[in-house]
Amino acid sequence: MPELPEVESLAGFLREHAVGRPIASVEVPGFQALKTVDPPVTSLAGLTVTGVARHGKFLDLDCDGIHFITHLARGGWLRWRDDLSGAKPVRPGKSPLAVRVRFAPDDDGRQPGFELTEAGTQKRLAVYVVRDPGEVPGIVSLGPDPLAPEFTPEALGAILNGSRTRIKGLLRDQKVIAGIGNAYSDEVLHAARMSPFKIAGSLTEDGVAELHEAIVTTLRDAVERSRGIAAKDLKTEKKSGLRVHGRAGQVCEVCGDTIKEVSFADSALQYCPTCQTGGKPLADRRLSRLLK
Repeated sequence: MPELPEVESLAGFLREHAVGRPIASVEVPGFQALKTVDPPVTSLAGLTVTGVARHGKFLDLDCDGIHFITHLARGGWLRWRDDLSGAKPVRPGKSPLAVRVRFAPDDDGRQPGFELTEAGTQKRLAVYVVRDPGEVPGIVSLGPDPLAPEFTPEALGAILNGSRTRIKGLLRDQKVIAGIGNAYSDEVLHAARMSPFKIAGSLTEDGVAELHEAIVTTLRDAVERSRGIAAKDLKTEKKSGLRVHGRAGQVCEVCGDTIKEVSFADSALQYCPTCQTGGKPLADRRLSRLLK
C-alpha cells in the first residue's frame, strides 16, 4: 500500500510532469472506483492542472478549482505514460486499469498522461471529483500530518495521553495520525526500539519524545530517498529502504537478531525481538491456533 512517503513522492512527480497541462479526457473503466457524481468526471476535460497536493494518503490534483482526488488503497498505483495517443479503450472488468487521464498532446504529437491501476480482487481504489477536498469523507476525518510543523512532541503526547490502544494500531489509525500505514508503522517502532504491542498511553515523556523523533525521521528519510525517482520505480525504492517490514526471517541490520512476524486475518507485522521486545517473541495467535 502506498503510504505518506510514496504519495508525497507521487505528488512531487506530478508537480513536475502534470502541472500546467490541459486535460484532454478522463476514462474510468473501473467504474466502481468513482465515488462521486457531481461534478461529473467528464467536466475535467479542458481544465488545466494548476497544483498537486497530498492529504495523508490522498493524492489531490487541482484542475482549475475542480479537484481530482484519489486514494490508491492496498493494491493501487499510479503509472505515468509519456504517450497515450495509441492506447485503446479498455472494457470494464477486463483489466487492472481503473482510470486513465490523458493530457493535451505535446508539440511532437505525443500525448502524455497517467493511469491508475489496481491489483487483486478487492477493489478499494477510490477516485473523487469534488469542488473542495473537504467534501471527501476520508480527508475530513484525517488526524494531523506527521510532517507538518504543528506535529510536535507535545502534540503527539496529547494524542497518546490516556489511550489504551496498542501503539502499532494507533500509528495506523488515519483519524489519529495521517499517512502512516502497516509498513512505516513497523519501521517507526523499530527505530524507536518499541514493542508494537505497547499501550500508547503508557509512554513516559521521554518515550513520547523518542517516538516522535522516530516518526519524523523515518518518514522524512523515506521521502528524501524517493525524491526525483520516477513513479514506476517508487515501489522498488520503498522495499529497499525497509529494515524490518516484509523481512521476517532475515537478519536485523542493527543487532543481528532474526526478524520475526505476527500474523493477523488480513495483515502482518514484523519486528526485531532484541531491538524492540527485550529478546522475547510476541505471541502469534494465528500460528498458535494452527498448532492446537
